[in-house]
Amino acid sequence: MNSEIVEIDQKIIIGMKLEMSLMENQTQTLWQKFIPKSKDISNRLDSNLISMAVYTSDYFQNFNPSNRFMKWAGVEVSEVFEKATLSEDLEIIKIPSGLYVRFLYHGLPSQAGPFYQRIFQEWFPRSGYRLDQRPHFEVMGDKYRNNDPSSEEMIFIPVMK
Repeated sequence: MNSEIVEIDQKIIIGMKLEMSLMENQTQTLWQKFIPKSKDISNRLDSNLISMAVYTSDYFQNFNPSNRFMKWAGVEVSEVFEKATLSEDLEIIKIPSGLYVRFLYHGLPSQAGPFYQRIFQEWFPRSGYRLDQRPHFEVMGDKYRNNDPSSEEMIFIPVMK
């Protein structure tokens, strides 16, 4: 499992959010609502899509697939617009700067569960790092292919020494 510790600068994301759990995963619904609106966001930094999860502070200590978290579908922008210039369904969230562990994931999103399990059960105990309380996110760039086993995305998980 290849990983790299990276320092990221603050990211400004414009997107949509939906509360869900792993057992009641509504990610597809969220993206179906967001993609048409993403075309109207004019200050995008690039064509990448950002999938993000914001977890409660005890989410992983008391892990249960029915625990709820906030899932975001968004894009990175160069600056924050006034809220009034956004369509009513879009919101702004900032990913704070800090250390992240970055993994490259190949495969179907629906089959990523075992990959994440290895991160938390194998990588973290051996790493010398611990989980930090910041958003987790994936960058879906030009090698991302929805529902294609050859798809690639970069996974970023917040860490601290």
